[in-house]
Amino acid sequence: MLEEELATTRAKPIIRPAEPADVDVLHRFVCELAEVEQFPGPVAAQPADLAAALFGPHAVAEAVVATIDGLPAGFALFYPTYSTVLGRPGIHLEDLYIDPEHRGSGLGRALLTHLAELAVRRGGGRLEWWVLHTNDPALRFYARLRARPLDEIAVMRLDGDLLHALAGKAGADAAGA
Repeated sequence: MLEEELATTRAKPIIRPAEPADVDVLHRFVCELAEVEQFPGPVAAQPADLAAALFGPHAVAEAVVATIDGLPAGFALFYPTYSTVLGRPGIHLEDLYIDPEHRGSGLGRALLTHLAELAVRRGGGRLEWWVLHTNDPALRFYARLRARPLDEIAVMRLDGDLLHALAGKAGADAAGA
């Protein structure tokens, strides 16, 4: 009985597009997420970087904020993708984070539902994301949603000096062509 009463008195989350005033809390959430995931090294992104990515003249991403009783409780940051195979756009979820006090409340599912609805509304054919193999709670959560891991692909990355080295080589090749 007490559980039913708590469920009815718990405030319903509001999911809304992020606004410039949310940048500091989004940055805090990104740092907390990196800590939870045991991301190696410090978070290099600063609030100004997030502000430019989300609200600048060449915005490359979007975010939604989940609030409970007017206070930020989680967020999702995402960007558009395109599938040449499907011939349709999609959404890549970069970060999903729920404040520890709200985990297990259904807020993560609500954010994913919101993004799925957004993808469908935009004519999208997929919602996809990456999750660390070491993030067991997230893997169990996504399995309950019946999300499937993609064993047929490998995520590849060039960054840092290797990215710059290839860019320099590509620049030299283009100049000599």
